[in-house]
Amino acid sequence: MNILFLSLIGMTDSSSGGLYADLVREFSSRGHNVYAVTPVREDTSCTRDGNGATVIKVKNGQIQKANKVKKLINLLTLERKTVKAVKKYAKGVKFDLIVNMCSNQCFAKTSAYFKKRDKAINYLLLKDIFPQNAIDIGMLKTGGIMGIACRHFKNKEKKLYRNADYIGCLSMANCEFLIKHNPWLDKNKLLAVPNGISPRDVSLNESQRAAMREKYGLPQDKKIFIYGGNLGKPQDIPFVIECLKACGDIGGAYFFIVGDGTEYGKLEQFLKEDNPRNVKLMKRLAREDFDAMLAACDAGLIFLDYRFTVPNYPSRLLSYMQAGLPVIACTDPNTDVGKDIEEGGFGWRCQSNDAAAFAGTVRAALASLEGKGERSLAYLKEHFTAERSYNIITGSLNESADG
Repeated sequence: MNILFLSLIGMTDSSSGGLYADLVREFSSRGHNVYAVTPVREDTSCTRDGNGATVIKVKNGQIQKANKVKKLINLLTLERKTVKAVKKYAKGVKFDLIVNMCSNQCFAKTSAYFKKRDKAINYLLLKDIFPQNAIDIGMLKTGGIMGIACRHFKNKEKKLYRNADYIGCLSMANCEFLIKHNPWLDKNKLLAVPNGISPRDVSLNESQRAAMREKYGLPQDKKIFIYGGNLGKPQDIPFVIECLKACGDIGGAYFFIVGDGTEYGKLEQFLKEDNPRNVKLMKRLAREDFDAMLAACDAGLIFLDYRFTVPNYPSRLLSYMQAGLPVIACTDPNTDVGKDIEEGGFGWRCQSNDAAAFAGTVRAALASLEGKGERSLAYLKEHFTAERSYNIITGSLNESADG
């Protein structure tokens, strides 16, 4: 098949690793002719990587870590630029399948254009449910002037779903949410397609682990609880700060926060004013450095704002699991990520409106870390691989063709 991949996730080529690159490489390794679009800050270009995938790099303004106005403008211009770039670098190619790894409704018009032009199958991999996720935490309002923008995005959301032949959701809770709030949707085109990577060995021996901790200024005699990723509104940073305060007297625990985002300054100010002895804050690391450092830690942390009605499923979970870390999920009651962590036997969950409960969960984790890291890696290899994502996607296409 000729396949067009669309995603906001940047990559240099399909060997670079991560959700997008690993799935592109999985399809390419199975003999498919893959064209992968990736936004970049440099000039638009096209390269053929060592795995046989064609990577079309589209020059565009900043989207991640940008203010609302700049982000919206750059998202809107990206679609037009993408169509132009694909028509130039994939001239004469008729696509059989479009895989849209959708975030913030991006590439809705792009996928619709190539679906109509080539009569291609449009496979939407829904990475977030927008605009409801933004409404939940107050970033969008349904009334007043902002209500106009909200109604625009709601209408665009319906068009995005209608134009998709299949909608791959991150979990069954996401499928159920979509049906509940969009009863007109055809249930038969919804299925769970979890995030997936090609797991790499990032394990460290004892001397390497000690050296890594020394490199990042981490204590050798504490259990390191790490949070890595976005530090923005969805994580409810004021609540994260309350959690860190509640854990101030837990002698065996040390908290390492690595990331960036619109709320980073609040954490920075907290450390400056309170000077906690068991917390370290660091700006976002390159993915390769972050993955290498994770194995020197003892447990991963997930934070999601309690107000979410949308069942988010953070991709950062997979990095923790690849490093063989148990996980604490401090989340709203609607996501099923914490349930999966507990049922998989590799971590704990608590609700993200009770800092004392989080502290209690940390104490429980300190007493029972043994063995959970091995189960974390095993669960990843069984449930969250690019190979499994490939099999689910192609399996649903084959079932449709047989039907």
